[in-house]
Amino acid sequence: MKPTLPDAALAQLFTEARTHNGFLPNPIPDETLRALYDLLKWGPTAANGCPARFRFIKSPEAKAKLKETLDPGNVEKTMAAPVTVLIGYDLAFYEELPKLFPHTDARAWFANNEALARETAFRDAALQGAYLILAARALGLDCGPMAGFDKARADELFFAGTTIRSLFLVNLGIGDPSKLFPRNPRLTFDEACQIL
Repeated sequence: MKPTLPDAALAQLFTEARTHNGFLPNPIPDETLRALYDLLKWGPTAANGCPARFRFIKSPEAKAKLKETLDPGNVEKTMAAPVTVLIGYDLAFYEELPKLFPHTDARAWFANNEALARETAFRDAALQGAYLILAARALGLDCGPMAGFDKARADELFFAGTTIRSLFLVNLGIGDPSKLFPRNPRLTFDEACQIL
C-alpha cells in the first residue's frame, strides 16, 4: 500500500470540509481553474469516456444568465460565489473514444445504444463532478454543490446546439464560515456497509 495521506490532508478533503452557503469576494484566477481541471481529469470513468463538460461561470454576463435558472433559495449564495461550475454530461461522449480509448472500438459500444450511452454519460459525469469537488478542496478552495436550478433553461443558455445536458452546479471560492449550517450527521459504517 502507498502511504496514507497526513491527517491535515484528509481533514481538508473530507473530515473538516464543508458544503458552503456563502463566499467571500476573493476572486479565483483562471490559472487556478485550469489547474483544477488538470487534476480532476485523471479520475477514472468507464472506458476513459470523460463525459463531463464544465462551464466555469464567473463573468457578470454569464452570472446574469445563470441567475435566470436558479431556484430563489440558491440565488444569493450563487451570485456571491466567485465562480460557479455548471457540470453537464455529453450524450455523444463516445465520439471522443477513438482518441481516449484507442486500443479497441469502444465507440461502437455506445453509438447505437442510446440507453447505455445516457446511463454512462450521466453516471460518469457525476463522478467527474465529485472529482472536481475533491480537486477544488485539494487546491484550497471551498465548494457548495447543489441542484435547485432549471436544467432545461441552463441547457438553452449554456449548451445550446450541443448534445450536452445540465447535471448540477458547484459554487467555488473561499467560504464564509459565518454562513455555515451546523454539520449534519452521517450514517455509521454498520448502517451503510456490509463486509461480505
